[in-house]
Amino acid sequence: MTAPPPIDALLASDALDELFASLSRADRIIAAVSGGPDSIALMHLLARWNPVSHRPPVTVVTIDHALRPEAAGEAAFVAGEASSLGWPHRTMIWTGEKPVTGLQEAAREARYRLLVQCAREEGASHLVTAHTRDDQAETVLMRMARGSGLTGLAGMRRERDREGIRHVRPLLDCPKEALLSLCASQGWPYVSDPSNADERFARVRWRKVMPVLAAEGLTAGRLARLARRVAQAEEALDAKAQQALGDAEPELGPGGFSFQAGILVREPFEIALRVLALALAKAGLDLESLRLHRLESCAVKLRAATGDGDALQVTIAGALVRLDRSGRLVIRPEPPRRRGR
Repeated sequence: MTAPPPIDALLASDALDELFASLSRADRIIAAVSGGPDSIALMHLLARWNPVSHRPPVTVVTIDHALRPEAAGEAAFVAGEASSLGWPHRTMIWTGEKPVTGLQEAAREARYRLLVQCAREEGASHLVTAHTRDDQAETVLMRMARGSGLTGLAGMRRERDREGIRHVRPLLDCPKEALLSLCASQGWPYVSDPSNADERFARVRWRKVMPVLAAEGLTAGRLARLARRVAQAEEALDAKAQQALGDAEPELGPGGFSFQAGILVREPFEIALRVLALALAKAGLDLESLRLHRLESCAVKLRAATGDGDALQVTIAGALVRLDRSGRLVIRPEPPRRRGR
């Protein structure tokens, strides 16, 4: 197992500059802090990097999911810690009915929705969260178990866009062990969330499996390295797909987005999949909930019909996909369905 970096290395000014380099040009930073050791360490490291007046202002935000009575007290604790650093704090509460199943997934969606909302209200351009190398390893394992494709196996991205807000995970290469040691050595208090030990949640069950896998050589570090390498392959494949779509006479008009479907046959299947996904996105479709097997099935049908010179019409992800006999593929949002009595 790879040893965690020395504590002094995490506190060094050059290390902090490297960790937070992408935040230098932020208008304002939203730091998501739950009160656990990872996010408390992130907040204090960010404060060490950001004592200079010309660096971006920071607002600390805690999400109260309204699932535990202790959550309000934990948010108040974070508010006090933020105040000691001279930073404002906000608590955002997840209101409304909570689902019986898929609670963690729903809580995650609500959390990011509230963080993006807060960023907009505060005039922030960047959001930082304290995801660690261990979180990345658990994510890769969970996605492997669900039969994910390459995109899923690339794990969490170090940076991504969330509705115009730049989401940055500066600690993604840092082991949780190092952050726990840092909190202990610096006397940074934190709270413990009992749901992190609740085996009703899949992530907790995978966390308990990790030591067994590590004993066989499948460590968090190696899983995170796999995710980085898959992400590099993803970047190359996406670039190739962009080029392929550009060569297919794409056109965006009132009737939708269209291109010559022959590209789906000429390119390897993986590139054809990505071309189809790009085309769906350019037609204005939301692909967040699109299952990979549905995209694969659609691509298989389109490739077969294109190769045979047949016309075809299918629906996918709220889109109407129409292939004519000339080989032109048109994608547009599916019209509202009429309901009879």
